[in-house]
Amino acid sequence: MAEESFQEKTESPSPRRQQEAREKGQVVRSWELSGGAVLLAAAGGLMALGPQLYRDMATLLRDGLQIEREAAFDPHVMLSTAAEPLQHLAATLAPLALLLLAAAVFSTFLVGGWNFSTQALLPDFGRLSPAKGLGRIFSKHGLVELAKAIVKLLAIGAVALWVLWDERLALLSLSAQSLEAAVAHTGGMISWTFLVLAAAVLVVVAIDVPFQIWSHNQNLKMTKEEARQEAKESEGDPHVKGRIRALQREAARKRMMSEVPKADVIVTNPTHFAVALKYQNGMRAPQVVAKGKDLVAARIRELGMKHRVPLLQAPPLARAIYHNVEIGQEIPAALYTAVAEVLAYVYQLRTYRTEGGEAPRVPVDLAVPAELDPQGGQP
Repeated sequence: MAEESFQEKTESPSPRRQQEAREKGQVVRSWELSGGAVLLAAAGGLMALGPQLYRDMATLLRDGLQIEREAAFDPHVMLSTAAEPLQHLAATLAPLALLLLAAAVFSTFLVGGWNFSTQALLPDFGRLSPAKGLGRIFSKHGLVELAKAIVKLLAIGAVALWVLWDERLALLSLSAQSLEAAVAHTGGMISWTFLVLAAAVLVVVAIDVPFQIWSHNQNLKMTKEEARQEAKESEGDPHVKGRIRALQREAARKRMMSEVPKADVIVTNPTHFAVALKYQNGMRAPQVVAKGKDLVAARIRELGMKHRVPLLQAPPLARAIYHNVEIGQEIPAALYTAVAEVLAYVYQLRTYRTEGGEAPRVPVDLAVPAELDPQGGQP
């Protein structure tokens, strides 16, 4: 057991292990992707809705600073006057808020898909351990998070410097513009800069998403012993399955042996094979009710002699039936002639036993196609 605990996880996670992980709430998630999607949605929303937001905010600010004399002395009027701008503000920001909410929700499903697990809501007091917290900080995952933060800082810093350098002339020209034009120009530059900086986060997203998929797969990997144990649990213990199959074969053998006394004839090899045949009115052709080789064949012959079932030595026919017909099946058409001769002999033998007379001739050289006999008709 001590050696098993140090085995490397080299086996790919099985579907069962993946399903158990999903039930525990362990799915692939990239928070960089969610954060980047929200930033891009915010930048795009500000560029599309910015002018209208600016006008609505200016109107709200202007109307909010205009207070009539009656409102200043009447608390009820003052409250309604203050509530109305807040309602306008909520209506103004609602489209942008809905856009951000949609980006936050749908970006989460892009990696890992939809998953709801109540087990993820259960408290895990192990997370409160300072030792485990330090272990997570200085673990491989912590180093990767640090590397991502550095890459994000460098990417955003480089893009910010590039934007500032590209807009340096526009920034210097703001002092020569009117107030309205300068404010509009500044708003446009801020929106554009925000969009470019948000797009820079995609560099980190492009690194984080494949890493999260790989890391999740690595965490779910199994040791060879775990894979064997899971296969044993899902498919059943091979020893138990073997025992069940043995019991099933024994039960089938007992049912088969119970049909031997009801057979019309037993065709033998004479020692290696034994096949019990039965024919009744309504059957299209004689049916195999029991068959076996070696010890089973000996038991079939023993039961046949005990219950006075006729035995006929016909090695090619016995082999052909044994190898080509299963228990409960009818004999093939290619063997009709040979089996008909056998049954005719059996009926004559019954008459001879009950009424006497001349003993029937034992059939020999039965017509058995060579392709049905593994020994090609040899005795």
